Order: sequence, then C-alpha cells, then structure tokens
Amino acid sequence: MKIVYLAGAYRNRDMNGVWDNIMKARTVARQLWVMGFVVICPHTNTIFMDGEDIPPEVFLEGDLEILRRCDAILMLDGFEHSQGAVQEWELAKELDMPVIYQGDIVALMNLKWE
Repeated sequence: MKIVYLAGAYRNRDMNGVWDNIMKARTVARQLWVMGFVVICPHTNTIFMDGEDIPPEVFLEGDLEILRRCDAILMLDGFEHSQGAVQEWELAKELDMPVIYQGDIVALMNLKWE
C-alpha cells in the first residue's frame, strides 16, 4: 500500500477555524483511505496538542520527517496560505515526490509507482 501525506492549513485565528481545518482534512483523509491508500493526516495526528510547552516548530519538524517516508503528498485547497503546508510542498518537490492537488485527487490512482 502506498502512503499519502495530506498537507493543508491547520492553524487559524480561532479554535472554530482550527476545527474547520481539521474536519476538512479528515474528510479528504477518509476519502483517500477508501481509495486504498494509507494516509498520514497531521491534522488529526496532533489534534489540539499545541500549547506553550510545545512550540509549533516541533510539530512541523516532526511532520517533515514523516513526509520524508511517504510515497506522495496531497495538497488541500488553500494550502498556499499556510506557512507549514508550503514548507511541506517545498520538501516534497525537493524529494521529487509526486505532488497531487485536491482538485485532481483521482490522479493518485494514475501514478506510476516505482
């Protein structure tokens, strides 16, 4: 099974916005599982774990390490407004990893996996 990393905005001005971002990612993650992929969804992996004792950079560095072990990345709509998701996108490009955008999710099924 191929592992797909899901990248998109997590943080927001308020907790309702964070919750909305988590639920959007969860919906797409579930769709990918139905399609037969193993999914890494950072939004649900560290849900509401942020706080003063753990700086946001710790989570991003961990997410980037997880991304290095994945087969492809799927970028959620609006990812370009998220500093962390942009860094994940840049790393995927550096790794020459397949990058798929949410609007073209079925393209995952057509990838030629090594």
